[in-house]
Amino acid sequence: MSQKTNDSFACGGPRSSRREMLRLGLAGFGALSMTDLLRARAEAKGAPDTAIILVWLHGGASHLETYDPKPEAPSEYRGPFGTIKTNVPGIEISELLPRQAKLADKYALIRSIAHRGFCHQQGLQTLLTGHQQLVLKQKPDHPDLFCIGNKIRQRPDQSMPPYVGIPPLPYGGAAYLGPSAEPFIVSGDPNAPKFSVPNIGLKDPKFERRVHRRLALRDSVDLMRRDLDGYAAVRARDPLYEQALSLLTDKRVARAFDITQEPDRMRDRYGRHRWGQQLLLARRLVENGVSLITSSFFGIEKGMSSNWDDHAVNWDCFKAMKERAPVFDQAVAALIEDLHERGLDKRVMVVVTGEFGRTPKISYTKGRPGRDHWPRALSLLISGGGIKTGQVIGATTPTGEDVDERLIHPNDLLATMYRHLGIDTHLQFKNHKGQPIPILDRSAVIEELV
Repeated sequence: MSQKTNDSFACGGPRSSRREMLRLGLAGFGALSMTDLLRARAEAKGAPDTAIILVWLHGGASHLETYDPKPEAPSEYRGPFGTIKTNVPGIEISELLPRQAKLADKYALIRSIAHRGFCHQQGLQTLLTGHQQLVLKQKPDHPDLFCIGNKIRQRPDQSMPPYVGIPPLPYGGAAYLGPSAEPFIVSGDPNAPKFSVPNIGLKDPKFERRVHRRLALRDSVDLMRRDLDGYAAVRARDPLYEQALSLLTDKRVARAFDITQEPDRMRDRYGRHRWGQQLLLARRLVENGVSLITSSFFGIEKGMSSNWDDHAVNWDCFKAMKERAPVFDQAVAALIEDLHERGLDKRVMVVVTGEFGRTPKISYTKGRPGRDHWPRALSLLISGGGIKTGQVIGATTPTGEDVDERLIHPNDLLATMYRHLGIDTHLQFKNHKGQPIPILDRSAVIEELV
């Protein structure tokens, strides 16, 4: 279900899907330093074969109802839910997340991130681009981490796209890196009976033969272009063009995106719902060479809440949390367990977060409870990637309003993620004006994790 809310209209809704083949095949390289790009790609080629899965809680999840509950706070703050002990002594989370509570030894919680991005666009763009965004914009002024990673990791010998959005991040984007750095989009519901990914594989043998004939013609034309325009100009287009063709013609790519290849017991384990199947597909893709995946959690099949934007004007925030929590809990727990069982926990980092927390003091509209935007305190879960697990980093005040211990800047989180990907945080790209812009304006890796 996709339900539009007053707040969604005020701050903008998720973007619609678009045709991937034309973008992949025809997009340019954007305004950037080719020298920097080639150097970064050379370094990335020698870097570890690592991946990141971002589980994005679109709208901003309440930290008090997830990873930073406040059972001793006054009732106007703590809400109706209690806490549950995890399998790590001393760590407790919301009672709404019993499956994740059994896996605390496999993740770390960060309870002390804060920023100034007050609306959804500003929050996401500040958290994921490395540059503070205070003006309300549907698209960022700077590329987010995943688009930068995509630009660096694109290679002509790679059939799978480096970056897949299942679905993509709302309000994220490649900015001055150009459309070639945008994700390959999976916009449908992987739990749907007839789910398929557009532009993957060729169903009609006649069309497949036609494509191969056109490929042969293209090669002939390229030979002439190499004589007329120079070899380098032709090859500059080839990596994305070849990747687009691989999506159509490589049967291994089609199998990787085919979630029906998974046994029923595995699909049941993740949950026969949209969010569970999104993360199961994410696991399939990292096993098959995709290194950057965002899975945005909005639009569950039934119920009152289509995202995590729990204003009282939208719905009863506590009924909504109780409704979506079992779906969220099952999907995330299954992904963490599955990656560990397959020996992928060192290679694959999982980050679970939204753009900000929610107001600790409960608000009301016509007697209905809600929590509003709160960038002053954000909690998130991070697992895998070789980090030190079974710990909590930072703390908020007794009511959850502000960071009280170990303030962490969003760029510190990004630096930690870039480190896992083997990307130099001092790297610069040129914007549309030709100015060199560092991918992070400041940062320090979160030492407790590494």
